[in-house]
Amino acid sequence: MAGRTAKVSRKTKETEISLALEVDGSGQAVIETGVGFFDHMLTHLARHSLMDLTVKAKGDLHVDDHHTVEDISLVLGAALDKALGDKAGIFRYGWSTVPMEETLAHVSLDLSGRPAFVFNVTFPSKKIGMFDVELVHEALRSLANAAKMNLHVNVPYGGNSHHIAEAIFKALAKALRQAVAYDERAAGIVPSTKGTLVE
Repeated sequence: MAGRTAKVSRKTKETEISLALEVDGSGQAVIETGVGFFDHMLTHLARHSLMDLTVKAKGDLHVDDHHTVEDISLVLGAALDKALGDKAGIFRYGWSTVPMEETLAHVSLDLSGRPAFVFNVTFPSKKIGMFDVELVHEALRSLANAAKMNLHVNVPYGGNSHHIAEAIFKALAKALRQAVAYDERAAGIVPSTKGTLVE
């Protein structure tokens, strides 16, 4: 399990991001994005997946949070894909159902090497504090694309936008923890009949 780490940076006219990921960590998070609610969600992601995550980001927040959230998610997805390498010996699939008070979130994923994204979620408000709820969709879509992950997110019910977002990120974390874990019965074997999960 040693060595499943990655460092990825991205610099554009809109954002400057430095990110470090350790898949086999203990859930430690050092997150400084300038977007408070997204810091909160990424901290949950690290804690409940038991991955260590460090993110330092500067973005054009005077415009809005969109570019910052999108680009961090792209960098995180790229780091996850890089850290997992050829994915030999992992479970590959993960799924989790997480309750958050009145809300229930289902997340299922496949580290297939082929991105796909399904998002069946309705938020009762347009914002969580100053955070646009549509950015939850944008973050997860970008993450799925960059990580080459098949990601399905379904929230059958929920009455509070904060609870909905938090349940989603916690369920994502638990599903990732399952998918990246090593399967002792498949040690060294890429979990695909094709023989590869790398495009």
